[in-house]
Amino acid sequence: MAQDVIVETRKLTKVYRDFWGRRKKDALRALSLEIYRGEIFGLLGPNGSGKTTTIKLLLGLLFPSDGEAFVFGKPAADVRKNERIGYLPEESYLYRFLNAEETLDFYGRLFNMPASERRRKTQDLIERVGLKADRKRVLREYSKGMRQRIGLAQALINDPDLVILDEPTSGLDPLGARWMKNLILDLRAQGKTVIMCSHRLEDVQDVCDRIAILSEGDLQAYGEVKTLLQDVNRVEMRGSGLQLTDQLRADLDDVLKRHGGKLDTVGHPTTTLEDYFLHIVEESKAHPGRRFLPGKDAPIPTQAPASTNIAENR
Repeated sequence: MAQDVIVETRKLTKVYRDFWGRRKKDALRALSLEIYRGEIFGLLGPNGSGKTTTIKLLLGLLFPSDGEAFVFGKPAADVRKNERIGYLPEESYLYRFLNAEETLDFYGRLFNMPASERRRKTQDLIERVGLKADRKRVLREYSKGMRQRIGLAQALINDPDLVILDEPTSGLDPLGARWMKNLILDLRAQGKTVIMCSHRLEDVQDVCDRIAILSEGDLQAYGEVKTLLQDVNRVEMRGSGLQLTDQLRADLDDVLKRHGGKLDTVGHPTTTLEDYFLHIVEESKAHPGRRFLPGKDAPIPTQAPASTNIAENR
């Protein structure tokens, strides 16, 4: 069965121009990708790589210079689709003199929710994000982590099908970050689609199903996390029920069975997402103008130069 595509971009391009219309910056160049229903998708890249521009294009806050973007099968410029989207920006622009209950009630009104539904959802979300004891405090008294929690609650007030999270673990301590990641996994379990931008690559590696890495406006890597992080130039084996002896080292090819052990796993060891990310960015700087082309399945090797899923602009 074909996967249900929630977000699709086709050669999406954004060029920023100055007051006189002169080309100022190519923020995004020919981005083509698909995001499926019920997956957690990581959008990664260094500062200035085009992540924020991509999110704004999907939300209809910017218009593309070329190419197309679709959300729920509708053009991204159709703002009516935003009723099904929840968005947590990196810096939540919340009213500092409202408390948590008043904040969520305000956002519920924006979606024309009846008063009874607003009260129910407000209390449910406040408890869900762990702010029950602080629900009457005004937001200016909140810590960065607490503001991140109430920001997530406002992003979920409309029970969205697509949740876009920009740096969701920013400002959270290790326990708070673990809580946030568990909540993101819970959203996926509910069938929701999550787009997650983060500089904390270990968080992305923990929760994301697939990722796209942007660098200087170009898509450099795209695919499943577990596949991209495989080091295809190495193979590891794990055995059990035997001691690692000199004889075993010498006869490693056939010694497992003769020593009474069994082969537990065979596969490619993986690197960390942080190392893979840094490798992709370094490769993109070394080969300007090169980008990932859809339809090329092989990942970039961690320990080797570019492979077949990277092509030069011609």
